[in-house]
Amino acid sequence: MSKKIACLLTDMFEDVEYTDPAKQFKEAGHEVVTIEKEAGKEVTGKQGDATVKIDKGIDEVNPEDFDALFLPGGFSPDQLRADERFVKFSKHFMDEKKPVFAICHGPQLLITAKTLEGRKATGFTSIAVDMEYAGVDYQDQEVVVCQDQLVTSRNPDDLPAFNRESLKLLDK
Repeated sequence: MSKKIACLLTDMFEDVEYTDPAKQFKEAGHEVVTIEKEAGKEVTGKQGDATVKIDKGIDEVNPEDFDALFLPGGFSPDQLRADERFVKFSKHFMDEKKPVFAICHGPQLLITAKTLEGRKATGFTSIAVDMEYAGVDYQDQEVVVCQDQLVTSRNPDDLPAFNRESLKLLDK
């Protein structure tokens, strides 16, 4: 069954942490909708390898209309968490127990949404202390699946495991 996945994304995302999972999700028959401040804007990855045209502006979307949330890493999550609209949007998925896929710095949005306390998760090494302060049982593993809802990974090297576990949750 096809799922509709919201992807919060802005400039300086980690290119392959968007392109690789998005490709896998689409090949499995799911829809990935990119969301930023305004629709039609083009955002560029920090490596300069990927440019993505944004599908929807944050004010045009309702988290109720999506089955899952995808948060690529890079500097994108840190920029987006400064805007309360993206924080509230992310919080909805955690509160409603919908699948959330966050890699590298992606968990920063979930930290700001105060939704990780008591959870097992991982992320890029530079945010490990932030995650611990947020009440996370930080695991230094390629992929951590928590409560059959939250999939987290550390960096691009973990993408095969991240994609595998994310697709498993989408198939439920």
